[in-house]
Formats: sequence, C-alpha cells, structure tokens
Amino acid sequence: MSSSAEDALLDQIGPALSRLRRRTPASGRDLSRNLVLNVVADAPGEMTVGGLAAEMGVAQPVASRTVAACIAEGLLRRAASQADGRRTVLELTERGEAERTRFAADQRAAFEDITAAWSPEDRTRFGRLLVRYVTDAGAWSRRRGLTGE
Repeated sequence: MSSSAEDALLDQIGPALSRLRRRTPASGRDLSRNLVLNVVADAPGEMTVGGLAAEMGVAQPVASRTVAACIAEGLLRRAASQADGRRTVLELTERGEAERTRFAADQRAAFEDITAAWSPEDRTRFGRLLVRYVTDAGAWSRRRGLTGE
C-alpha cells in the first residue's frame, strides 16, 4: 500500500469509530449503563463515583446520575471501601453482572451477524486487533492522565 493510500485509510479510522458507535444495537441508555457496569467490573481496584467519572470522561454530576439510576435498577450497590472505610465504592450486584453478560451476548450476536460473510480467519484477526486496540487505548489514556487514575 502506498504511503498516501495508507494515510487515506488511517484518516478514515476516527469517522469509522464514530459511525460504529452510532450503529451499536442498543439504546443510549443501555450503552451508558453497560459502560458503567464494565468500568466498575474491570477496575483494577476499588471504583468510586469520581473514578468512574474520570474513566468515562464525564463530569461528576453526570456519573452520579448514571450511578443513581444503576443503583435504582439494582445493578450496582454502594459499599464501604476496604482500604478506607470513610470512602464509598461501587460494586456490581448479581443483577448487574447478569445485565453485563446479557449485553455482551447481544454484542457478540450483532458482531457475528455483521461479519457473517467474513472468513473465520478475518473475524478472529479483527477481534484480536480490536481487543488489542482497546487495551492499548486504555494504557494510552492512563499515560496521558485522561482517566484520572
């Protein structure tokens, strides 16, 4: 691939990621809820509302409202920090874990439907690269201080 063709392809990544997010098979509410559940579940340690806001890149009041909705739906609970009992942390409930699992299954089904005409090798290669990209993007954000960790 020529340098200009490669540049043209790389210039399409941002818009493609934006279009992909808009075409996710879920409502905005489901996406926000799933993001919150995944951030809490995937946190390497305890997760607070402030940490959640930083990880999601939103203001604390936005994170607080989303957390309140998840608590009202029985998806999250507040608990005392094991490291500092004065601090309140977030934990997934059984229902929250079940919702997270359901959403992941829906996303996998959509991926399989969208890529039905792809070869198994292309599906696997794309899956590996996408997971690698997300992992590296998280590390990049932490290095740049974008998540507040």
